[in-house]
Amino acid sequence: MSNFARNVRFGLRLLLKNPGFTSVALLALILGIGANTAIFSVVYATLLSPMPYPNPDQLVMVWSKINGDRNGVSAGDFLDWKEQSTVFQGLCAWSGGNYTLATSDHPEQIRTRLTTPGCSNMVGTPFLLGRDFLPEEGEIGRDRAAIMTHKLWEERFGSDREIIGKPIRLNGERYTVIGVLAKGQPDRLEAQLFVPLAFKPEQINHEFHWILVLGRLKPGVTIQQANADMDSVTRHIGEVYPKSNKGWGATVEPLRNDFISKDTIKNLWLLMGAVGFILLIACVNVANLLLARGTARQKEIAVRAALGATRWQLFAQFLTESVALSLIGGVLGISLAWGLLKVIVAMIPPYTLPSEADFRLNLPVLFFSLGASIVCGVLFGCAPAWQTAQLNLSDTLKESGRSSSSSVGRHGLRRTLVVVEFALALTLLAGAGLVIHSFWKLSRVDLGFRQDHILTFFLPIKNDRFANADLNNGFYRQLIDRIGALPGITAVSASTGMPIIGTYFGMPFNLAGHAVDDPSSRPGAGFNMVTPEYFRTFGIRIDKGRAFTEQDAAGSLPVAVVNETFAKKYLSNVDPLTQRIVVEQLIPGVTKLGPPIEWQIVGVYHNIHNGGVRGEGFPEIDVPFWQSPWPQAGLAVRTFGDPASMTKSITAVVHTVDPDLALDQVKTMDQLVHESLASDRFFRPSSSPVLPASHCSSRPSAFMA
Repeated sequence: MSNFARNVRFGLRLLLKNPGFTSVALLALILGIGANTAIFSVVYATLLSPMPYPNPDQLVMVWSKINGDRNGVSAGDFLDWKEQSTVFQGLCAWSGGNYTLATSDHPEQIRTRLTTPGCSNMVGTPFLLGRDFLPEEGEIGRDRAAIMTHKLWEERFGSDREIIGKPIRLNGERYTVIGVLAKGQPDRLEAQLFVPLAFKPEQINHEFHWILVLGRLKPGVTIQQANADMDSVTRHIGEVYPKSNKGWGATVEPLRNDFISKDTIKNLWLLMGAVGFILLIACVNVANLLLARGTARQKEIAVRAALGATRWQLFAQFLTESVALSLIGGVLGISLAWGLLKVIVAMIPPYTLPSEADFRLNLPVLFFSLGASIVCGVLFGCAPAWQTAQLNLSDTLKESGRSSSSSVGRHGLRRTLVVVEFALALTLLAGAGLVIHSFWKLSRVDLGFRQDHILTFFLPIKNDRFANADLNNGFYRQLIDRIGALPGITAVSASTGMPIIGTYFGMPFNLAGHAVDDPSSRPGAGFNMVTPEYFRTFGIRIDKGRAFTEQDAAGSLPVAVVNETFAKKYLSNVDPLTQRIVVEQLIPGVTKLGPPIEWQIVGVYHNIHNGGVRGEGFPEIDVPFWQSPWPQAGLAVRTFGDPASMTKSITAVVHTVDPDLALDQVKTMDQLVHESLASDRFFRPSSSPVLPASHCSSRPSAFMA
């Protein structure tokens, strides 16, 4: 130990005596170790760290499954699962939404999660104040309770510790605050407010798949056992409800990383590999510097050897100096990693990674940094240490030794390291060049519509606001007319989905005249309800037939237009304009399907990117909004000038129709395209499959049997 301490002191003195060498070597190490520590912090928090719940391995997602694809769950299926399954300690369901929070200044949209009672307790989410929902608060008429995150409590309610029991107004109705969640994971959720999910009688059916289900397994139950149990349960439900549930199953999956795509996981590891290359380059660089410095120390080493130092002692001295240098670089690299981590977190698109991921420099990350520093010290210290151990004492002490064969060997080692460093750098540059080229091509892809001068927003209207379809249509007609009358507006449309964002609904269908023996075997497509101006607002080209007109209203012949992908995939051998599509009726604001409707195809439109910039798109059916209205819709406004500058004027018009209605997700189409590319800016671009119709929206999708 005394020899080790002496070697460390001697090494540190040499580093201080050579500030130029030390600065250059430390700079390389700081960059390499800092970048690796920062990226490992993201990888560890996302993929490796334990989830912040009690017994997290028991937490699972339970999905409905159709044709091998997972899907949302119907309320009827969820209630049957709770009653018939035997492997869960508990099951809870949730759905997303937007609630208008009344404030003293103006109404504000708050992302809200509707959950069945007991969900927070089942998961193990701690409370700062108050409690979870009681079972009776999951009943219609008794469900006016609210739980908020610590973040919302701080930002909107001034950290009022007396807030429990106080009323707040949500969607124009009185709710009572019963709980405030502890600071931490819930603050990273998109939803900041929680209200009870109480099923209305008409919502309890097996056709409308609109909720997600989380469960906690009983102790000792494996995923395989849970899936076997659910296979038995869903098979029985299919026998009882063959029309809606034949062909439907369920899949039980661990909660960990269940909402992260395989591409994202792969890209995280690729990113880790890329910064690992940078660290290798830094190691080779420092090894070369040490070899060059070792040449100048040959006489010193020869004298020490002549005085009795063994080869092992000389080897240990050089290795100790290298590790000491690396540890200093590691400590300074951690400081750089702290700053880099903040930059990386700011670059990650919102809600790309799970809310359980807490990005910080914790003990496992610091241990990784320490290990990386020691490994680096050993890697780049071995070359000069080996060179020292191979030194020819007699040749070095002679002047002629400078041109000996050992010098040729040393130069050969340095040349080898230079070649390795160049190869690593070239590989990294080639990969970076391919990534940049791929992103450059992606940013210039033809999206199939005009993205300029468009402002988009959604109206979070309650499902039960309109008593009938006429009131629903009357509201949107009035709103579109008033916004269209504003100066600088050239076109306005309403729709349940939009380009890039996707369609809100996915629907199974069949062609009229084709018998369907098994409803679960029907293909699916995105289903979008649009007003007549939709195609003009977005500049979407009609390739065949016509677009919708104001004559395509309620009571007239049900018509539809489909995209090129739909026509090529399902109507390649027939004239699309001669075909009718059979799709069940969507009842406005009701999570239940109506009778089947035959929609006459009257047009085929040019493909648009309806699943993000990267995806070329999926089959889509568009029908007139006036023939199939829905309470929640998005509006797109085309302007002469800057679309963002019209936000205040449009908001004022909306408030003339409904003073309590707040605009949600107000963004220009350029912003939506930019956000779609955001993950490609952070992660390496990689090919991703087209999303199935059941998941064709960035918002919660509804897919019906």
